[in-house]
Amino acid sequence: MPARTLYQRLELNFHTQYAELKERSRSEFELLPGSPGSLTLRTGTGQAYWYRRYKAVAGKEVEDYVCREGDAPAREAMQQRIDAARWTRSQVKQLRVLGMQVADKEVARLLVELHNRRLFEGGLVLVGTLAFMSLLNELGAVAMAARTQDVDLARRQALRLAAPVSFLEAVQSTLLQFFPVPGLGPLAPSTSVKRAGAAGLRVDVLAPGPEIGKIKPVPELAWHAQTVPFFEHLLDSPWEGAVLAGGHCIPVRLPQPARFVWHKLYSSTQRRSDAAKARKDLEQAAVLAAVLAESDEGALEATAAGTPPEVLRAAGTRLALARERLEAHPAAVEELERGLERVKARRGSRTR
Repeated sequence: MPARTLYQRLELNFHTQYAELKERSRSEFELLPGSPGSLTLRTGTGQAYWYRRYKAVAGKEVEDYVCREGDAPAREAMQQRIDAARWTRSQVKQLRVLGMQVADKEVARLLVELHNRRLFEGGLVLVGTLAFMSLLNELGAVAMAARTQDVDLARRQALRLAAPVSFLEAVQSTLLQFFPVPGLGPLAPSTSVKRAGAAGLRVDVLAPGPEIGKIKPVPELAWHAQTVPFFEHLLDSPWEGAVLAGGHCIPVRLPQPARFVWHKLYSSTQRRSDAAKARKDLEQAAVLAAVLAESDEGALEATAAGTPPEVLRAAGTRLALARERLEAHPAAVEELERGLERVKARRGSRTR
């Protein structure tokens, strides 16, 4: 039986369609939250006003003031934004059918709010499974990806914001009813928020730190983050990417895919009490390694040169398992092996 390939290449014209969608979304200073909606004229107070009526979240319609009845430029500007949102929704629907990764409407509502508050522009980086899904789209690859109810956000250093932004206020303004997750100790501050229910959407804030799970203040968000070792390398020089979610295309920052591969291999060794997440980390690393080896030859090996030795040594213990998953992608195995050879070379140079 032939080995199972881990991904398929998206046709070039469809990947170009995604690139155009991403560029048009980046040109929007502020994205319209919720459904595109429509304009409604309200009268009865001696004045008439235009409102945008839309569905903000499931089961909740909202009306936002637009302008006075006679302000034709403002009304036309909003109509153009609504038309653009409808076009975006149609494009996302087409790309979903083609196999691209699209998150749900709740994720869209959250990320639109964070985008509109300029957090991604200020340096916030999307990590975790949602980043993996988005990197597949960026690389024009179609592959299986487990659905996630977690949104992982990280910052390498203080975000560059015009003014501090309350993280809790931002997520609660989505109307999705997020609640802070209690810290591990009675006085430990929260680093996460969550929707009600076992399957409710959860949002975690992460930051680099020498030990896993320590609490670190994030003053510019009036919040705290949980530390993750070697995150500095993962978060350095992120890509300007996008997330497809609901009917939106939201500009975000994503880790470089080669850095993501090495860190996921490392992470799979740290999940000692969660075998399912360890397997997921390994699978994501294998899929992206396969894509990169066949679309950006040399990226994995080159990135290994600047990867912390501890990360590479841990990744090396997963090489045999990765090789099993990459049977149909020998080029990826070769690049991983060459990257890991750099650990031995560094050791040798230090002992001479």
